[in-house]
Amino acid sequence: MQARHLPNLITSLRLLLVLPLVWLLINNRYPAALYLFAIMGASDGVDGFLAKRFHWSSRLGQYMDPVADKAMLVSTYLSLGWLSVLPAWLVAIVILRDVIIIAGAVAYHFVTHQLEMRPTWLSKLNTVMQIILALVAIMAQFLTIPDAIVALMIVIVLLTTVASGLDYTLEWTRRTRAALRQ
Repeated sequence: MQARHLPNLITSLRLLLVLPLVWLLINNRYPAALYLFAIMGASDGVDGFLAKRFHWSSRLGQYMDPVADKAMLVSTYLSLGWLSVLPAWLVAIVILRDVIIIAGAVAYHFVTHQLEMRPTWLSKLNTVMQIILALVAIMAQFLTIPDAIVALMIVIVLLTTVASGLDYTLEWTRRTRAALRQ
């Protein structure tokens, strides 16, 4: 294997680990789930660093990385919502944001016949906050974490999720209008 394929391999492994993560969560194996989720979250940073630092990015990786991120986060949030660890309304808002982003991308592609995946800084911040909340919520199942910290993280994720969803909506609208003017 050539080293330039390492980011895609890491992303693929993260995608494959989603089902074991869900199994661990649903079976209340929170310490193991925490370790696995932390490894998966760190792998997102590692594959991105390698792709950028060594110019090992690929078209496949541009699509596969956000899919792996979404699979990891949505599965985790659905599991934590199912277990009543996270409020159902927050899970719904997180998923609705992703649906809105996908719908915007599909509409843009329908109009322009192009699609370029470019996460915004607000989206990256939202992803980090969602990861931190998931880590805190999982830890709170077997460690003493003050409720105020979990509640604060829920509010932060709510705010970054809504802001990021609005940001993407404005970005897709701007891009579509610009494409239509050409």
